[in-house]
Amino acid sequence: MPATMRTILLPAGETIPLLGQGTCGMGEHRESHKAEVAALRTGIDLDMTLIDTAETYGDGGAEEVVGEAAAGQRDKVFIVSKVHPHRSSRLGVLTSCDRSLKRLRTDWIDLYLLHWRGNVALSETIEAFETLKAAGKIRYWGVSNFGIDDLRDLAAVPMGKSVQTNQVAYNLMRRGIERNLLPWCRERGIPLIAHSPIERGQLAREGRLARIADRYGVSRARLALAWILSQEGVVAIPKAATAEHVKDNREALELRLAPADLAELNRLFSLQIGNR
Repeated sequence: MPATMRTILLPAGETIPLLGQGTCGMGEHRESHKAEVAALRTGIDLDMTLIDTAETYGDGGAEEVVGEAAAGQRDKVFIVSKVHPHRSSRLGVLTSCDRSLKRLRTDWIDLYLLHWRGNVALSETIEAFETLKAAGKIRYWGVSNFGIDDLRDLAAVPMGKSVQTNQVAYNLMRRGIERNLLPWCRERGIPLIAHSPIERGQLAREGRLARIADRYGVSRARLALAWILSQEGVVAIPKAATAEHVKDNREALELRLAPADLAELNRLFSLQIGNR
């Protein structure tokens, strides 16, 4: 029996799972649809009830996969979706949200993110998010792929401090956010959602992980994911398109790394990317 799911607190006071499920790359091929739905349902059964998606993934196909996976158990699932910056005007946000809701087969999105910063004024996008909140179509909003300067600009916008999360790439090979962005968010109680925690599969083949992974008797991917889950204020959303892969990801939550091994990983994968 898996251990109880660990959680993290949003600024609004609600807890969300520390380990969720990503869907980038899903919904692109009809022949994979059933397996992708089954994978997400397996994760839900294992308390990985945070599912991240976006209107751009599979041109909306990933949202349809999520909608089918959550059917009949919507209240258990914390759905995160994103609006493309080209659609982040007031009208664009409202229209995109309605389309996402239809594909997701739901009346509300739990957390709605601006996928990355575009040319539309942040104040206009946030006003649209707040309109959606008032209408009950989203519960919370956040951002994705924002650097520290972007977050500072956001904080200066009316209602900008209502941001609940920032989703960014973070893994052993991409640690640049540890310089400024991660500490800034920790100080303000804003959790980061780490996408690409296995660096699109590269860490599953990374030789530098071999010795420590063998020591624990686990895969390199599981070790890399366990490292992410040991970082304060960080949620991980690995993508898994099969039920077996989902189960392997879930096991990473129960892998507690010794301080000496964490120190070795920090040495093997030192900061190599500039400030964010």
